[in-house]
Amino acid sequence: MDWGKLPDLAAVILFASAFAAVARRSRAPVSKLWLTGWLMIALHFAASAFSTLPGQSGVVASFASITALAWAGMLFNWASEPDRTKRSSFWMLITLMGANSYYFGLLAFDPDNAWARTAAAATLGILPLTLALIGVRRRNHPLRWATVSSYCLLSVFLLAFQDRPGMGTLLAVNGVLFTIYIGCCVHFWFAYERGTAGAFVTIAGFLSWASVFVIAPGIKTFLPNVHIENEVWNLPKYIVAVGMILLLLEEQIEHNQYLALHDELTGLPNRRLFQDRLNSALERARRTGSKAALLLIDLDRFKQVNDTFGHHAGDRVLEHVGNVFVARVRRSDTVARTGGDEFAVILDEPVSRADADRVASSLVELLDQPFSLGDREIPIGASIGIALYPDDANDAEGLCIAADLQMYNYKHQRGTINPARPIPVASFTAVDTRQRLQSAE
Repeated sequence: MDWGKLPDLAAVILFASAFAAVARRSRAPVSKLWLTGWLMIALHFAASAFSTLPGQSGVVASFASITALAWAGMLFNWASEPDRTKRSSFWMLITLMGANSYYFGLLAFDPDNAWARTAAAATLGILPLTLALIGVRRRNHPLRWATVSSYCLLSVFLLAFQDRPGMGTLLAVNGVLFTIYIGCCVHFWFAYERGTAGAFVTIAGFLSWASVFVIAPGIKTFLPNVHIENEVWNLPKYIVAVGMILLLLEEQIEHNQYLALHDELTGLPNRRLFQDRLNSALERARRTGSKAALLLIDLDRFKQVNDTFGHHAGDRVLEHVGNVFVARVRRSDTVARTGGDEFAVILDEPVSRADADRVASSLVELLDQPFSLGDREIPIGASIGIALYPDDANDAEGLCIAADLQMYNYKHQRGTINPARPIPVASFTAVDTRQRLQSAE
């Protein structure tokens, strides 16, 4: 047993434990794949510690060590695939894992079978190319062709050098691992173009990791008297681990910043971001001499939905309402969830009262249609108040008060009139409300 591998194994286990602690709090879907990859790296070090055993045990340990290292790289690659959830991407992963494992198995257990080794080397290029051509209509991303091209070049390299006396097997193994880990570098380069510290460290780490499989055999061939400790060659692994942890922490910070300004359930702007958007809309309208409209929406029967169907159904209703509103307004407008069952819509310039009335009426009509949840029909309904800048108020607070007054006036009127003939939304403006209040005084 090679006891010198134990410090590396302990270091990787510590990194994997730290990575697992960060990944557990992360919402990134790649975190589980990355963690699985690091467990493969730990298996690589554990198996390599037994690779010096005599006989078949050492051969099995060497095969397990190399295969685990290759599988880790392929999992890192797959985690960065933009269409990872598609079936063609999954089959490409399984095919490459199987082809690489078979090739390593031939090198370990049947090194004298030149014919099978040649066929396996050719298969490493033919199989991914065939899968890419079969699924070209469904999946035609540049990363797919970058992977296929790299494996075709690998196949040519293996056919040319794998049978070289003395160094053939070493060149073949390093060629396969270089192809896998330079692919990780390319995939992460495409996946993390934002240029953060975590992305830079991870990409640099993968580039260094891939370079090891070129530099190490080169030194062994051309500078046989130069001795470099194995720990030096393992440094890129730790750089990648640190980079991935940084990426997860950066993702968590971005998510926290997002939650500070957005509603977690619907993904819509929350009250804080709504206030900022409203002030910006009024400032633009003030600067250009145009109008801006505010719609405040209160769901009519949301409490009954929660009481009757449960809070899970209420959450689905809120998500549905948010999607309805976003689909109805322009991309330049803002839809926000400002309370439990309260929403707000900011209609940015250019807009008129007729435009606001038309949008409000269409929203009421859409929400009067029952929402289907499984085999149940859930009624919703809504009351909407409209206020226009500068007709009804000159600032954000006044506009909110005016729209709120109109909404509650409309809600009150709907409870007293004939339900068969609801009063149009447009007939209750904030000006009407203020006039009624003044008359009452």
